[in-house]
Amino acid sequence: MSSGALADRAIVVTGAGRGLGLAIARRLGADGADLWLADIRADWGEAAAADLRADGVKARFVQVDLAQEDSVRAMAEVVTADRPLYGLVNNAALADGVGGKAIHELSVAEWDRVLGVNLRGTFLVSRALVPSIIAGGGGRVVAIGSDAALYGSPRLGHYIASKGGVSALTRAMSRDLGPHQITVNTVSPGLTESESASMVPAERHELYRLNRALDRPQQPADLVGAVAFLMGDEASFITGQQLVVNGGFVLN
Repeated sequence: MSSGALADRAIVVTGAGRGLGLAIARRLGADGADLWLADIRADWGEAAAADLRADGVKARFVQVDLAQEDSVRAMAEVVTADRPLYGLVNNAALADGVGGKAIHELSVAEWDRVLGVNLRGTFLVSRALVPSIIAGGGGRVVAIGSDAALYGSPRLGHYIASKGGVSALTRAMSRDLGPHQITVNTVSPGLTESESASMVPAERHELYRLNRALDRPQQPADLVGAVAFLMGDEASFITGQQLVVNGGFVLN
């Protein structure tokens, strides 16, 4: 694809091997983006890239472990080798222990693992790729947050802290990168029907079902349009913001 709102613009989507990340990549590809799918799982990532290419999308896979600085650095060298990047979607995250332990029951190792990927990993990827976006004359960074950080879901302290941190990091980055004509925003979904949702306890699904303003489950398709909008030219004066897309579970 070479036409569309994002025609031939190079964009990296992390955690794009399946689920929400793949859905985001598919939508950006439909808008003409030249995609790098970054994921820790080579089998998922290679299959996802091949599937998108079969649909006419420009898509390549690069393996990365967000918890490892050297891995992020190696990924950055690959995706910036051809030309400067236009955009980055910081989607990759761990959602371990949903509905599991209270904050005083979490081990330090559990806390460090989730914060290490979700928040530190977002920082590492942004730090590694933003210079390329600057070199290209500006662009877009979108992070995927969570409405859980606004709702304060119980027994999920490490995940909530990480996603709240991502939203705060977005605001800080918007100040730092505004002079370089880079916008930075967060899109925060609610509980979304994807592969990762199978790990979420039934009572949490029921909580969302009973308390959404819109009475249906959230699908990946409900989120991808918001990401595509923030990546496009029409959102060129929107930065440092958090857009909550959750069917009215949390009214921000």
